[in-house]
Amino acid sequence: QVQLVESGGGLAQAGGSLRLSCAFSGRTFGNYTMGWFRQAPGKEREFVGGVSWSSGRSYYANSVKGRFTISRVNAKNTVYLQMNSLKPEDTAVYYCAADQSTVVLTTPREYDYWGQGTQVTVSS
Repeated sequence: QVQLVESGGGLAQAGGSLRLSCAFSGRTFGNYTMGWFRQAPGKEREFVGGVSWSSGRSYYANSVKGRFTISRVNAKNTVYLQMNSLKPEDTAVYYCAADQSTVVLTTPREYDYWGQGTQVTVSS
């Protein structure tokens, strides 16, 4: 059974940076595409970005493109979400997710495994 544990959330000022981590365990990390999602109060969970296990390529939502970067370190079984130039609208609970798809999936229901989430709050 795959287990995902996010960390690194917290409070940041607008324009600041945070780095989230997602630790993977239970299966072979290198065989899983990893996604990041976020959910703000009263809103649906939305795709932030993801990285494919087969190609190593990352894909991003337009709202974060150029500001957020996803990377994975297979030797550490960890995927990271570096968030720069943060905006108040980035405030949400951030979740990592895993799936064995070869491509990055962008809808939550397509992912098999989820972490518990970590809160990110950006003040103006």
